[in-house]
Amino acid sequence: MRTLPRPNRRHALAALAGFAASLPLTARAQTVALMQGSDADQTAALQAALDGANGRLTLPAGRFRVAGLRIPGNLVLEGVPGATWLIAAGAMTGSIAGQSNIVLRDIGFAGTSGGDPLFGVEGSTAITIERCSFRDNSTIALGLRGSAATIRDCDFSGHGDAAIHSLDSLGLLVTGNRIENCGNAGIRIWRSQSGPDGSIVTQNRISRIDWRGGGNGQNGNGINVYLANAVIVADNHIADCAFTAVRLNTTHNTQVTGNVCLRSGEVAIFSEFGFSGSIIADNLVDGAATGISITNLDAGGHLASCAGNIVRNITPNSPVNPDTIPVGIFVEADVAVTGNVVSAVPGAGIAAGWGPYLRNVAITGNVVTDSRIGIGVSVVENSGAVTLAGNIVSGATEGSIVGMRWTEITEPDLLANAGRYGHVSLR
Repeated sequence: MRTLPRPNRRHALAALAGFAASLPLTARAQTVALMQGSDADQTAALQAALDGANGRLTLPAGRFRVAGLRIPGNLVLEGVPGATWLIAAGAMTGSIAGQSNIVLRDIGFAGTSGGDPLFGVEGSTAITIERCSFRDNSTIALGLRGSAATIRDCDFSGHGDAAIHSLDSLGLLVTGNRIENCGNAGIRIWRSQSGPDGSIVTQNRISRIDWRGGGNGQNGNGINVYLANAVIVADNHIADCAFTAVRLNTTHNTQVTGNVCLRSGEVAIFSEFGFSGSIIADNLVDGAATGISITNLDAGGHLASCAGNIVRNITPNSPVNPDTIPVGIFVEADVAVTGNVVSAVPGAGIAAGWGPYLRNVAITGNVVTDSRIGIGVSVVENSGAVTLAGNIVSGATEGSIVGMRWTEITEPDLLANAGRYGHVSLR
């Protein structure tokens, strides 16, 4: 846990004097009673200052215990960088509800807020939260619902659940943030039911995400998109997540591009359940139990492009999910797998189909090196069409292109014997 700054009493009183001078006359009297570092609840005095502000309010350096502050609209609220902290007094520090045109800048939020987020935004638009810090809450750091907001260049650390949890977004931009040491998730973009979302999650740095809530994939993810459509997840650096770096669950028209995904405990990039229209391109995966999985034809999951990714150093098993099979790239239905490079897999570098769950897959122009199996294709009865062309396979110890019945190799040289399987086209 990081130690928060504690300015001395003389500096605090000087800062408070400046604070009082900047406020309307109706708010000045209440600011005099604020004492930096005091254990007293200072919500009332700060709320009066907020209510009396005229478009801009600057908070002094110090640690102020508050609960349930209500931020009014059309306001820039800023603190002293690294030195202004609002400390939760048993409930969320504050919220923005039904407002618009608000900027929060250079403010720290810390403490334990019970079951609430440290700070909340609901039913609001044109909200910007920038250069703020969120520390050590037992649940969610920043919770948003039904809102449009920009969250940029903020620091999140030590939260028991998620750093950022958005439900039913009206469009978020989450960019340039630093997130570490969270119990269940880095960034969640969720909806209560499937629908347009349009959030953009880009250039964030996320590391050390645990799965304290348990389960088999709903926790432990760097970025998790659930029921939210038309979301862009791009150019993030994501490392050491218990389960997945980027996990898409029942999404439509979502892009996952240009991310660096290191040391994932299960599947590094996952498009699962009833998804359609996933673009997974130009990502780098180094270290995972499965690199990229585009799956669940049984639940309607289909339609994806998997192109230009580098996947390497797959582990023999998953420390969190014993059902995970070591595969570089796994696909099932209506997928083009093109121009990927896969290396060092103790299973199949690229695998198409799981039993009969295979339909309309093209595997073309890929390079697979140093894997147990180069490319594995399901040859179970009722499997759908698959085409392989122009792939290069090197150093496969148990077959370059093989036919499989689930995990068992039943056709060790599919290239020579493709005529036995009507659904397989090899060029």
